Amino acid sequence: MKFIETHAHLYSKKFDSDRYEVIRTARERGVAKFFMPNIDLESIPGMLQIAADFEEVCFPMLGLHPCDVGADFEQKLDTMEEWWGRHPFVAVGETGIDLYWDKTYFAQQQESLRRHIRWAKDKSLPLVLHCRNSLDETIALLQSEQVDGLSGIFHCFSGDLSQAKQIIAMGFYLGIGGTLTYKNSGLGEVVAALGLDRLVLETDSPYLAPVPFRGKRNSPEYIPHIAEKMAGFVQTSVEEVAAVTSKNALTVFKQPFDEL
Repeated sequence: MKFIETHAHLYSKKFDSDRYEVIRTARERGVAKFFMPNIDLESIPGMLQIAADFEEVCFPMLGLHPCDVGADFEQKLDTMEEWWGRHPFVAVGETGIDLYWDKTYFAQQQESLRRHIRWAKDKSLPLVLHCRNSLDETIALLQSEQVDGLSGIFHCFSGDLSQAKQIIAMGFYLGIGGTLTYKNSGLGEVVAALGLDRLVLETDSPYLAPVPFRGKRNSPEYIPHIAEKMAGFVQTSVEEVAAVTSKNALTVFKQPFDEL
């Protein structure tokens, strides 16, 4: 039984003291592959070092997190674009819109997302989307950009069933993590109604640890714990959750199925 972690910030400073031990522990618990979303220019070298040290296990993405989008976002994206010619990446992201902390740069976040969409189209890569307090806005922007043929993941999905169905209709998947274990999140009911066909597992480590670890540093080793919770809502086995979500993850990231 193998799991895939689709969203872990393994390069975070919160892992500086035990980063490789965290990866090894998760692997011992059945996590076969780790996909690392990029957030800014500064984190790229560290992320690529992890990918080199764990070749075919840890995979890098390239993108500018919406919370890092400011007045100078175009310059940042111009510099980031140069990395496409230096190293292979498996996805574009994480990108998107975040209206939770600050709405000052909403217009700039939208334009940044449009540029990421162009990258994804040009390179035939999936999009990994951050949409905190902005699901409707993100869905509307993608629909306006005619993303037919693109796929990707709405990371840390926290919406309702109607929003989930709109996302799936566009060809995207839902990233389900520790919030599935939170009381009153409402996510369990959505997962139960949808089934596994368009779900992938994630932790968003080091953030959003599942219950009973909430408030502590999150880790990919908790993927099996999230899978158990998902199995309960869908009324199936953990083995089935592992098999289907892993197949979904390999599909969206365009990775071969024979490597698990």
